[in-house]
Amino acid sequence: MADVLLILAGCLVFAAFALAAWRFVKGPRALDRVVAFDVLTIISVTGIVLAALITGRSIYLDVALVYALLSFLGVIVAARYLEGGE
Repeated sequence: MADVLLILAGCLVFAAFALAAWRFVKGPRALDRVVAFDVLTIISVTGIVLAALITGRSIYLDVALVYALLSFLGVIVAARYLEGGE
């Protein structure tokens, strides 16, 4: 039963990633792309956590944490750039 739920979760993560990637490509404004980038990174972290659950390797959780922190900093930098801040 748990395997079925993990497969279902993986399919939902893939669908969400596809929709967010479509918004990232489509735009139409830079702000939409920054928000879509943030959503893509959150979904990627979710995928890494799912991979950790499926494989049973806890090192992937550390990778997901570092990736989440770096993506947060990237979104902050992009938002400051779009705002015109120093």
